[in-house]
Amino acid sequence: MTPRWPAAPGVHAFCSTRDGGVSKPPYDTLNLGDHVGDDAVAVEENRRRFAGTLQARPVFLKQVHGRGVVRVDARTPDGTEADACWTTDTGVACTMMVADCLPVLLASRDGRIVGAAHCGWRGLAGERGEGVLETLWAAMKPHAGQAADMLAWLGPCIGPDAFEVGAEVRAAFMAGDADAASFFRSQGEGKFLADLPGLARRRLARLGIAEVHGNDGSTAWCTVTNSSRFFSHRRDRVSGRLAAAVWLA
Repeated sequence: MTPRWPAAPGVHAFCSTRDGGVSKPPYDTLNLGDHVGDDAVAVEENRRRFAGTLQARPVFLKQVHGRGVVRVDARTPDGTEADACWTTDTGVACTMMVADCLPVLLASRDGRIVGAAHCGWRGLAGERGEGVLETLWAAMKPHAGQAADMLAWLGPCIGPDAFEVGAEVRAAFMAGDADAASFFRSQGEGKFLADLPGLARRRLARLGIAEVHGNDGSTAWCTVTNSSRFFSHRRDRVSGRLAAAVWLA
C-alpha cells in the first residue's frame, strides 16, 4: 500500500502486505523477516522484490523493542540493531518490519529528511514518557527544524479491539502521562484493551508533530482482523513480517 499523505515530491513511502512473494504457508507470501523460521532463499527473493518496488535500498534493522536510533546511509549493514532510523541521503529506505507492532514514518515538509520507528508497546512507552518516538525526534531535530514542519504516517498494527494487555502496560504509559489512561478500556481482572495508534498519535502531538495520517484505529488497519492482507504474530503465533519504508529520491 502507498501512504496517502501530503509529502514533498522527493519523499516516497510504501508498506507491504502479505501479497506478492514466494514464501510458503504460514509465511505466505511476501514475508520479509529473516528471523521467523522461513526459508532463507524465499526471504531473500521477497526482499529483492520489495527493493524493486521501492527502487531504493531498504535497510532491514535488527529490531529489539527498544529505543535505539541509527542514522542510515548506503553503507549501513542489514542487521544493525535499532528500533528507529533516519536519513538525509537519497536511495536508502528507512524500513521497519512489523507483525502487530506499529510502524511510524516521518518526513519533513521540505523533503530534506525522513525517518521511521518500530512502535511496539515497550518501545513506544519507554521510560517516563521517553520512548522510541522521542529518541528518534531528538536525533532528527537538529537536521529537521521544527516539529510543526514534520508529517507522520502510521501503518497497520494490532487494533484497539484486539490488543489486550495487562495493567503493567497501562502503568508504563501513565508513568510519563497520566492522561494516557484514556487509551485503555478495562476488560476486568486487570486486563485492558489498548489503542496503540491512539497512543502513538498522542506521543507525536506532545512532540509537536500535529499532522498525522494513516492508521486511525479503525478495523481496516487491524493486522489481527485482516488475516488475508496482514501478518499477525498474536493471531498466528508463527508469522511473517510486513515492512513499511520511507526514502528520499
